[in-house]
Amino acid sequence: MDRFKKVYSQGVIDVIEILVDTETGVNYVFRKVANAGGLTVLLDKDGKPVVTQ
Repeated sequence: MDRFKKVYSQGVIDVIEILVDTETGVNYVFRKVANAGGLTVLLDKDGKPVVTQ
């Protein structure tokens, strides 16, 4: 089983994806534009990590 599961994706060149850690449930946002990219924890309105049960 893969540790991370892609639950949302949009774009081809300018890509945004949401990944869920299957062990902790924590959601991450991945952004890629051309040859650059970044990954960060997805936060709710209170600044706490979004956790999927």
